[in-house]
Amino acid sequence: MPLTPDQSDEIAHLRSQTVPTRRATVPALEEILYEAFPALDHGFVRVIDYMGDDAAVVQAARVSYGRGTRKVSEDAGLIRYLMRHWHSTPFEMCEIKFHVKLPIFIARQWIRHRTANVNEYSARYSILDKEFYIPASENLSAQSTLNRQGRGEVLEGAEAARVLDLLREDSERAYRGYAEMLNQDEDGAQADPSRSGLARELARMNLSLNYYTQWYWKVDLHNLMHFLRLRADSHAQYEIRVYADIMIDIMNRWVPSTAEAFREYRLGAASLSATGLAIVRRMLAGETVTQPDSGLSKREWRELMEQLGRPADV
Repeated sequence: MPLTPDQSDEIAHLRSQTVPTRRATVPALEEILYEAFPALDHGFVRVIDYMGDDAAVVQAARVSYGRGTRKVSEDAGLIRYLMRHWHSTPFEMCEIKFHVKLPIFIARQWIRHRTANVNEYSARYSILDKEFYIPASENLSAQSTLNRQGRGEVLEGAEAARVLDLLREDSERAYRGYAEMLNQDEDGAQADPSRSGLARELARMNLSLNYYTQWYWKVDLHNLMHFLRLRADSHAQYEIRVYADIMIDIMNRWVPSTAEAFREYRLGAASLSATGLAIVRRMLAGETVTQPDSGLSKREWRELMEQLGRPADV
């Protein structure tokens, strides 16, 4: 359950409020403002605030005084041009703020994108909830034999059951120790009045990386697209991809023309090295090219053939 009844009531109250403004607003995004979209077993993503829209990108590119009178199709054409030629500053004029609840191990991967403003829930100040991530059985995979940071075949039967048992048992045990060190009972009250309990900033180190944290994450549109290009890719870790997919849906509502250009020129596109491009030209000229005479390593060759939808034969 991503939200408690109190949290749901608070969000419902926020969503019931309206404020008149001269700012540019996006009706499709206003419809979901503050709404929590579930992610994994206890997580969520929700939009807290935003600034700008597709017209703001165009306005910045043209350095115009207002929203302009050009047709939407002309604006969309300019946005596609900007995306196609890797112009970034017009997209930096739009910003969005998310509230994200996610497992700590995904947060540590996410924070590698150092182009956003982040404020995380403090386990020095507050007590973490007893919420930890347990993968669904279909996402419980063995280590890949080809990729050191990827997954292989899905675990099945007794092996999968044992892994799930270990994850639950270890997580439960860790929280019991955490609560005991804090001198807290299950209801959050002081368990033993004669004890003060360990400092929260120390007790938290007992928790495992699958426990949930939360943060506010504010980012401009250019850097959001960079994040999504990497984290919505099929090679990204499944758990962070779940969040990226939700954010792409939100982006579709917020800046539909930009989102369409992003899917065309970033998410669904491929980048070739100079050698890779030369190989494609040789193939188009009718030459048979193999890995040994390609100038690429076996791994580079496999990746190029995957991009081209051809068998690697390596």
